[in-house]
Amino acid sequence: MIVAGLDAVDPAPRVVALGSFDGVHLGHQRVIGRTVEAAGERGVRPAVVTFEPHPMRVLRPELAPRELSTPARRAGLIEQLGPDELVVIPFTHEFSLLDHERFAEEVLRDRLSAVLVIVGSNFRYGHRAQGTIETLAASGARLGFDVEPSPLVEVDGTPVSSSRVRDLLSAGEVAHAERLLGRHPWLDGVIVRGDGRGRELGFATANLECSPQTAFPATGVYAGRAHVAAGSHLAAISVGYNPTFTDDREHLRVEAHLLDFNADLYGQPMHLEFTRRLRGEERYGSVEELVEQVHRDIAAVRSGGQAEA
Repeated sequence: MIVAGLDAVDPAPRVVALGSFDGVHLGHQRVIGRTVEAAGERGVRPAVVTFEPHPMRVLRPELAPRELSTPARRAGLIEQLGPDELVVIPFTHEFSLLDHERFAEEVLRDRLSAVLVIVGSNFRYGHRAQGTIETLAASGARLGFDVEPSPLVEVDGTPVSSSRVRDLLSAGEVAHAERLLGRHPWLDGVIVRGDGRGRELGFATANLECSPQTAFPATGVYAGRAHVAAGSHLAAISVGYNPTFTDDREHLRVEAHLLDFNADLYGQPMHLEFTRRLRGEERYGSVEELVEQVHRDIAAVRSGGQAEA
């Protein structure tokens, strides 16, 4: 898959999937899958077009949603779905002033040579999000491309959306979020040095540093899997503030104890998958109580069961 900016694309005809695609959940997968299928039917190039950063981070940063995936992870997930291109449009204040008619003309027709544009049925675009599927279809009829809305995917009778996935993560419902994503929820980052307390207690942990814009799961302890350069390992994952040792509520920590693994990973990337929540975060009266609980957490990760408190 070719990843390019809008200025680097050639004038080949395309079927275009258009959207933010944060997390590449089941609804996004339907849009992109249909794009690849339709491009095959028409004998043209399937392309996914998205924006970076999220428009709200430019227009109303205080209201910007937390990210489900880094740009690199999003590109990797999109590539797995089979499009030829990922076109990333830099979202700037200047670009935000482009009204929906000019967007259709200058971006979709002139730059992308779109013959068909596929979007989710709730898609909005253009200055102040005034563009709708109806205005896009009208522009397409005038400019020479078709528009196909993709029906929303529903899980448990409710449409799948990135905001719904974020809500589930913030509640610690990672197993439910998996059903909307089509894969385990995850965090990506780099392993950094912590305070070394886990190793002192007999449970060495890899401390993951993520983008501050990341959508984190609720505080607590999770079963999951850590993917590092040395391989993939079951992991007991803590998301929280270490209340047994500190009252610091400013710095959220993500620490993973990789089972049956002991090596120096500092500075390496790590991809953490969350399979289920074992328990909430707790403050223990003694280090001994904490160590006993960690033993139970690790046993639950191994067995696939639930940790005992």
